[in-house]
Amino acid sequence: MELLAQSLASLATQVPGATRVFHHYKLDFCCGGQRTLGEALKRRDLDPAPVLAELVQMMNTASPEPQWQEASNPELVAHIFENFHQKHRHQLPELIRLARRVEQVHGDSPDCPHGLAEHLEAMNLELESHMQKEEQILFPMLVRDIFPSGPISVMEEEHLEHGDALEKMQALAHDLVLPPGACNTWTALYLGLNELKQDLMEHIHLENNILFVDRTAGEGSCCGTCH
Repeated sequence: MELLAQSLASLATQVPGATRVFHHYKLDFCCGGQRTLGEALKRRDLDPAPVLAELVQMMNTASPEPQWQEASNPELVAHIFENFHQKHRHQLPELIRLARRVEQVHGDSPDCPHGLAEHLEAMNLELESHMQKEEQILFPMLVRDIFPSGPISVMEEEHLEHGDALEKMQALAHDLVLPPGACNTWTALYLGLNELKQDLMEHIHLENNILFVDRTAGEGSCCGTCH
């Protein structure tokens, strides 16, 4: 099938390295994963040629990245828990600390991300509650190949909220653009926020587009408006 006619979710799960391309061009493979590549490029008014060239290069180089759609549910649950749930539990407290410091020291700067620390604290509480529900209720069922529509729908709705939270985070941080002469703390904060954004998008993508669905029946859905 022509690449432009395939959904972002399909390409993200089938082409190793595609998610790096999508991050670079700010294409929403996570929450907008059901759009075709052509639709997504049109929405952002992007020239398809360089994007297609990079995707074709990814396909031809056959990167050894793991293809999670081929993994068992227990393998995927373990991967998500160790590489995303546990990582988020370390990421957010440190980002909150950094954001507080930047707001305290640089509060008089027009570039200061005012309100970011408070927003990250709210994100941390919501994400921890969400992850505990997955770990205690949904994941044990998925490991046994039970796909309960109710809990899955609830998690997908909460993923939508996480997507909105990421969008607000990026807006508060001025699109993660550092001002001239930014200190090391500010630089570390924005680097960490970018890592959190990419990790959380990948986390949601793996759950909604692979783990939560019967992979023999087609693609999943995603959460809403990550950018």
